[in-house]
Amino acid sequence: MHYSDYLQIEKILSSQFPESDKQGTPAHDEMLFIIIHQTYELWFKQLLHETRSIVEIMQKPSLNDNSPELQTVVHRLSRVVTILRVLVHQIDIMETMTPMDFLDFRDMLRPASGFQSVQFKVLEATLGLQFQQRHGQEYYVSQLRSEEVESVRKGEAANSLLRLVNDWLERMPFFQQEENWKGFVLSTDARGMHPFWAEYRERYRQSLSEVELSNLDVFDKIFMQENSSADPVMETVSDGQKMIDERSVSAPASRAALFIMLYRGYPILQLPFQLLNNLLEIDEQLSTWRYRHMNMVQRMIGTRIGTGGSSGKDYLRAALDKHYIFRDVAKLTSFLIERRKLPQLSGTMERKLGFVQ
Repeated sequence: MHYSDYLQIEKILSSQFPESDKQGTPAHDEMLFIIIHQTYELWFKQLLHETRSIVEIMQKPSLNDNSPELQTVVHRLSRVVTILRVLVHQIDIMETMTPMDFLDFRDMLRPASGFQSVQFKVLEATLGLQFQQRHGQEYYVSQLRSEEVESVRKGEAANSLLRLVNDWLERMPFFQQEENWKGFVLSTDARGMHPFWAEYRERYRQSLSEVELSNLDVFDKIFMQENSSADPVMETVSDGQKMIDERSVSAPASRAALFIMLYRGYPILQLPFQLLNNLLEIDEQLSTWRYRHMNMVQRMIGTRIGTGGSSGKDYLRAALDKHYIFRDVAKLTSFLIERRKLPQLSGTMERKLGFVQ
């Protein structure tokens, strides 16, 4: 095997065809523009490769939380985060191109646009961004070819990482087994709740300042109002008006996730915590990439529309604000309390979580 044959170097290096060269007005920076975007697509391919492999593992009916499989999931999610950091830093290279350099070839690209990246749309869907949560639905696939639209729709119809994480969290056996909580000390009225959550709710209430007391209503809505993971985007009625509750993580899953965050120091919870933390890091890196991209567009074209017909910076700003995939996991940090105020777990639960033999 030869290096250049294995990597198909000739094909890669002969895949750049600047439009400015074809039109007899060579623009030096168009080569940089092409190579950066081709590199993005290669990284998108790798991100899809990693994410799909994680989805395949998470789709199994049971997943041992102390197994090599979960370690593989966490490792590959960490790799996804690292690749996303690289995508952010590639903007530094793009910004070596000045607005005048870009104008040398920009009009030759119409109506091509990064908005036509099928791989990125499929990646977002595979991670868990739902169509109803997207900004710009009216032209989301309007510029794609029919086979590309089919590819995107197939990605949207498949099980997403977010949905599978929700199902995995719902299977956590923390609260279903009564023997886990024998000896648990409850200092308040359970009022029909699980003893741990009755105790934790009271301690959370005590931690709130006067201006934060409304958080308790949100706590009850997120953790105590049951909803099915099969239909996390629910229709609710308020004053006779139908509204969409865009909740992607069910109450049982939210309780499990918060419990993992609270007691992550226990050995058996360390990998689950790393998994959840990686999801938040993915959203952070994606939002950083969108923010850097938005500022770069503002710098390059100001208030002009994008080559694909979008509103340029305004579209990117709206997508930045709306396209948080794991926002319901991120919201859980609003309901943490200090370690020293955490309820003391029962001896049975501590032994199961791994500290006490």
